[in-house]
Amino acid sequence: MKLLLQKNEMEIYDCLSKKRWLFLVLLVLCSAAIVRFTTQVLSDDPEITLTLDEPWEDMRQRSSAAISPALPGRVWFGMPKTDARLRFIDPQYGFETPLARFFTIGFKNERVTDVRMSPQIEPLSLDDALKVVLDLQDQWHQQGWFVSSPRSDPPITDTPQGRNKIRGVLGGRTFWQASDKYQIMLGIGRFKDKKNPDQERFLITLELAKPWIPIETK
Repeated sequence: MKLLLQKNEMEIYDCLSKKRWLFLVLLVLCSAAIVRFTTQVLSDDPEITLTLDEPWEDMRQRSSAAISPALPGRVWFGMPKTDARLRFIDPQYGFETPLARFFTIGFKNERVTDVRMSPQIEPLSLDDALKVVLDLQDQWHQQGWFVSSPRSDPPITDTPQGRNKIRGVLGGRTFWQASDKYQIMLGIGRFKDKKNPDQERFLITLELAKPWIPIETK
């Protein structure tokens, strides 16, 4: 009888041990899944994914950043509901921007017409602003864009002369064009940052639309 009780106790103990081990395994797996999901969510920046003249709803459904539907029959604009980056998905002339806080997408007859944005989420130092500007220009150059006003509005450069121009009253400005399909105006200038009134800060502006400035001729 005693041996039978001991055997039953051992079986119960083994059963509980197995259940405890299984619980611990499931707990570890669930914890890993939660960490992975959280990391992925935090690392994937919301983005607006578009090309010009496409249906607004196509852009809205494709983008990971939330944005409201277009207003039928109106010429207006929409803004992402969170900070978001732009991913321009033309198969030949595509590019990406950093996260932007000011970001508007224009529409007409429920189709995308233009983009206006500042590809930053806070005023930047000149060094940091130039990193953004130079990266964008490098992307455009690699994707086949060209400077459409090379004499009056040449590419923005990180040189003493280029920095002096940016710090000037008018700041720096350049126009880039992709064939006869798209044109971009990129600007950079001083910005008065109320949070850091004693520090030099800069704002980048980017406008994307169908060409509106004629190509500069010699």
